[in-house]
Amino acid sequence: MSERILFGYYRSSAAFRVRIALALKGLDYEYRAVDLKPSANDHKAPGYLKLNPQGRVPYFIDHGFGIAQSPAILEYLDEVYPDAALLPAKAQERAWVRQLVNVVGCDIHPLNNLSVLQKLKGQFDADQSATNEWYAYWIIEGFKALEAMLLDNNYRGDFCFGNLPGMADVYLVPQIWNARRFNVALDAFPTLERIYAACQEHPAFMKAMPENQPDAPRE
Repeated sequence: MSERILFGYYRSSAAFRVRIALALKGLDYEYRAVDLKPSANDHKAPGYLKLNPQGRVPYFIDHGFGIAQSPAILEYLDEVYPDAALLPAKAQERAWVRQLVNVVGCDIHPLNNLSVLQKLKGQFDADQSATNEWYAYWIIEGFKALEAMLLDNNYRGDFCFGNLPGMADVYLVPQIWNARRFNVALDAFPTLERIYAACQEHPAFMKAMPENQPDAPRE
């Protein structure tokens, strides 16, 4: 068995975050796909629920220690593997980065998670058009705040915080990838688009992209 195992789904934003962090830190791991599509429901299989009772991805095992929830995994990785730190050294700088992280992790992503979209369709009869409108609304509201924060700050650089990628980029890139997947117009967010473009040039982000994962559909 590999020393590190990541259970994920290629299109999961949360698993995407962890893949980026592992790549930034140069940590090898075994990838185990968990198919979230209703036709598969791998995340509801008894064996997976025994590992992660919440039945979500990602789930990460490091030398026998298992943990769920991407924020916890990312903090763990930064503490145990401090090289290529995801968070700045100073408390005020860490707090500034964490506010960016929480716009995505607390205000955008939970409202647009797969389980929420399925609930909208299943219980409230939302069609695909209504679901897309819901998705776009929360993306745009959160991105308005992020654009303003990133445009007017003391930490400007190629990435969200200065000229090295870090925790805020780890959260931002999967959210922009999903926004594009749902055809959300991003013209009003040139700063976010600029940072996303810089990340696309970084090998760690490219390695972690959904289309580069073993479980991604192949044409």
